[in-house]
Amino acid sequence: MTTRSATRLGLGAIGLWSLLALLTAASGRMPAFQLASITFAFGGLVGVAAWVLEPRRMKALHQPPLVWLVGVGGLFGYHALYFAALRLAPPAEAGLINYLWPLLIVLFSALLPGERLRAGQIAGAIIGFGGVVTLFLGRGDLSLGGAYLPGFVCAFAAAFFWAGYSVLSRVFGAVPTDAVAGFCLATSVLSLVCHMLFEQTVWPDDGWQWLAIAGLGLGPVGLAFYLWDIGVKRGDIRFLGVAAYAAPVLSTLLLVAGGFAEPTLSLALACALIVAGAFTASRAASRPAPSRTPQS
Repeated sequence: MTTRSATRLGLGAIGLWSLLALLTAASGRMPAFQLASITFAFGGLVGVAAWVLEPRRMKALHQPPLVWLVGVGGLFGYHALYFAALRLAPPAEAGLINYLWPLLIVLFSALLPGERLRAGQIAGAIIGFGGVVTLFLGRGDLSLGGAYLPGFVCAFAAAFFWAGYSVLSRVFGAVPTDAVAGFCLATSVLSLVCHMLFEQTVWPDDGWQWLAIAGLGLGPVGLAFYLWDIGVKRGDIRFLGVAAYAAPVLSTLLLVAGGFAEPTLSLALACALIVAGAFTASRAASRPAPSRTPQS
């Protein structure tokens, strides 16, 4: 597979993720762990279908414990927090806070061998954080006692989980994408256990909510993971990082179009600041390091 082809697959994942907030909001009031369990079962079956066609691909499950920890911890931790955020806070605001993850990927990538943190990346982080503050100011809810604070905290933590998972996936570049199916199935089981321990079962009210849940499992919480894994391991990760900054814009527009969010000025400004901050950080990361002139 060429770098260009892998990059295109990574772009497909970004497009699917722009549907995540909309489909989650449309799925009704199903508790976070229950929703994660069902959707990740769908996502795992996407990979199992490939195992049926080629049984030898199941060998991808033979990975060191650290790989399983990163894979399952990233998927389970991120989605449990993300689904909880959309249940505990307005979906547009929670979604935008969550979409700080492209910016965090840029910052975290500076920790990889041969990379360093640059002034432009720090500036981008500050601009992006300004977008998050704008969300709170727009709601008049900047205090720590805000009713939606638990949801906002979950969204913020989710951004860190996904950024860490993505960067570490680059580190474990030799792990085949077929292993993602195992991560999805393990996440489904963990989510089911947590649901049985901490939540009350709530089933969808109608067929449209079931359709949204199935769409989540097959797309943003299914196929997207396989596409992203290929993209970050074999594609142009810098270009994918820039392209990912379109996700919060698309996600917010879809929520507004679907009637799950109001097109307020503060929402538009926050979206613009988060994208501007991420783009600023990305440009700084893409510039070559200045060469030092040897002194005689």
